Amino acid sequence: MEVKKSPKADLEKKKGLYLEIGLVVILALSIFALNFKNYDNDKVEISQRTVLDEMEETVIQTAEDTPPPPPPETPEVTTELTIVEDDAVIENELGIIDMSEKNAVNEEVVQVVVEEEVEEVEEEIFTVVENDPEFPGGMEALYKYLQTSIKYPTIAKENNITGRVYVTFVVEKDGSIANPRILRDIGGGCGQEAIRVVKAMPKWKPGKQRGKAVRVQFNLPVSFNLQ
Repeated sequence: MEVKKSPKADLEKKKGLYLEIGLVVILALSIFALNFKNYDNDKVEISQRTVLDEMEETVIQTAEDTPPPPPPETPEVTTELTIVEDDAVIENELGIIDMSEKNAVNEEVVQVVVEEEVEEVEEEIFTVVENDPEFPGGMEALYKYLQTSIKYPTIAKENNITGRVYVTFVVEKDGSIANPRILRDIGGGCGQEAIRVVKAMPKWKPGKQRGKAVRVQFNLPVSFNLQ
C-alpha cells in the first residue's frame, strides 16, 4: 500500500525560499554588529582631563621669565691735565699755510691751455653741381687721351674680350684725382688698365657750386674694342 502526502504538507518546494530568507537575516545581523560602536564615557573624560593637565603644566613652565644679564661695568675714565709753561715748545704744532702761494699755483694750473684733438671733418662730395669738373681741353681731349694711353691687356686680346669698363673717382677742389675704383669690369685685366690710366690723368678743372670749388664724384666709361 503506497503512502500518499498532501501537496500542501510537502516542504521540499519551499526549501529554497526559506534558505534565502535565512541568509538575508544573517547578513543583516552581521552588518548591524559591525557598524555598532560603544564608547566608554569614563575613559574619554579621563583622557581629556589628562591632556588639559599636560597643557596647563606646559604653559606654566614656558611662562617663566629669565632675568636679563647685568649691564657691563664701564671703567671710570680719568683725565690728567698737564700744565705747560709759555716757553715750552710743542712738538705737534700746527703749521700756517700761506694761501696766497696756493692760489698762485692754482692760477698757473688754470692758465695752462689744453690742446684738444680736432677731428678733421671730411668735406661733402657732390654728385650734381652747377659747373661740372672738366678735363683740360674738354671731352674730345679726354677721349684722345684715353685712346693714346690705354694699352690693351694681353689676356683680353687672347680671349677676345671687348666692352666698357666704368670707373668712378673724385675730382678734388684743386683738380687732382682721388679714390678711383671700378664700378663695372669686363675682365681680362681691362679694369686694372682703366684705373692705371685714370690715376695718370693730369689735373682737371674743378667743379663749382655757387662759385666755390667743391669735391665732385665723376663716373667715366672706358671702351675696349679690338680692330
